[in-house]
Amino acid sequence: MARDTQSIVKMSRREGYALHPKAHKALMKRATMPGQAANARGPRGGAKVSQYSRQLREKQKVKRLYGLLERQFSNLMKEANRKEGQSGAILLQMLEQRADNVIYRAGFAPSRRAARQLMTHGHFMLNGTRVDIPSIRMKPGDSLVVRPHSEQTEYFKKLDEVSPAGPDTPGWLKVDRKKVQVSITGLPSRDDAELEINEQLIVEYYSR
Repeated sequence: MARDTQSIVKMSRREGYALHPKAHKALMKRATMPGQAANARGPRGGAKVSQYSRQLREKQKVKRLYGLLERQFSNLMKEANRKEGQSGAILLQMLEQRADNVIYRAGFAPSRRAARQLMTHGHFMLNGTRVDIPSIRMKPGDSLVVRPHSEQTEYFKKLDEVSPAGPDTPGWLKVDRKKVQVSITGLPSRDDAELEINEQLIVEYYSR
């Protein structure tokens, strides 16, 4: 299965945004882009940023945040444009509904990359059937639960250590941490995605 294997820290520096929990410290130490001198004017350099560049960087940021390749992301944007409503908000809703993101939001993985790996290794069952496709879109009424065999792995035995429960669970998810199960009770709203995302820039990029 195709995936982006670039360093998440380097990608985070390129976008000026922590795409992974471990990138926060790296950005605090070195906020410049890869290849940019540390004494460049300002953390992102002093050159004037064009509107196209802003659109491109926002698209790249969100694409990398959710771990999609270019074609996957482009196809998702096309689908969002075909639906009624605000295309940007619909795009984020569909990204949040991905199975790997649901695993991450439920607190069963410390990052989306880790959640994607759990999915591709087939550690979860969707509505009673083993699945290994991270991009499956979850809908209300669906349920993901760890496979009985996977419960015995070191990862899930030490789940509270490798992925401690966060303070907040999105309102559209119902999590049973003891059973390692998450149920979809509704649809994610715009506020359930990262507030720092400017989805309108992404819409503008694909509208060129």
